Amino acid sequence: MESIMIFGNYDCVSVELGDFLLDGGAMFGVVPKMLWEKKIPADDNNLIPMKARSLLIRGNERNILVDTGPGRKLSEKMKKIYGIDDHSTDTNDSLSKQGLTCDDITDVIITHLHFDHAGGSTIIREKKPVPAFPNAKYYIQKAQFEAAINPGQGEASSFTRDDFVPLEESGVLKVLDGPCELFSGIEILVTNGHTKGQQHPLVKGKETSLFFCADLIPTSAHIPVSWHMAYDNYPLTIMKEKEEYLSRAIKENWILLFEHDPACAAASVGKTGTATRLDKTFSL
Repeated sequence: MESIMIFGNYDCVSVELGDFLLDGGAMFGVVPKMLWEKKIPADDNNLIPMKARSLLIRGNERNILVDTGPGRKLSEKMKKIYGIDDHSTDTNDSLSKQGLTCDDITDVIITHLHFDHAGGSTIIREKKPVPAFPNAKYYIQKAQFEAAINPGQGEASSFTRDDFVPLEESGVLKVLDGPCELFSGIEILVTNGHTKGQQHPLVKGKETSLFFCADLIPTSAHIPVSWHMAYDNYPLTIMKEKEEYLSRAIKENWILLFEHDPACAAASVGKTGTATRLDKTFSL
């Protein structure tokens, strides 16, 4: 069961917005199966279970949601491929466990526009996609928005225009350009190894802070710097970024929230020799 944790002036709790399946080899790239399968076992089709785990940040008269899961607009073919059922992606149902509805969300921070992170940003109403959170502003990095509008060949299938173009057309999309303090006590950090302009909220507290990993470190099994996904567009960049942010996490006492880990929602990290390791886990 999720537990609310306090960082600075904000209450933080994870919100699960769907279960899905991905190919284990794609999730771990060049890492041998005999190693990664000890962390997340695969089924007979080499598929491993994944979560769409978002973060709800409440405080300073704001209800902020970080990422929106795959949503419910996918075709039946796509749902079958990824093992998604509509019930597990019901955002209102998930938010109701925190006493909220989609109407109560004031801000949506989208880490990046791949469908499993941004699909729930819009819903179909009267046969067209509209913002799923009618009273919210949405935030995305300029570099990511440009990458989604004009994607390269290798990334085109990861973006669905109905997830983000309606946000721009409705005037609710706010484009950020680089790291910033988005709200008091909430810093936005930016990485470029997985995809250009991926952004990560850091909710700052006095003794510890909460870092939303997104696809920089999608699961706790991806803590080793060299363990990265075949989905990462710039492998050398993401390894340098992981090394930098994991070092900061240890030095500054961060808790990492893992968006896709099927079992471990959040954890701190430490060092054994030169290797970074999982330390204490949290049921955030």
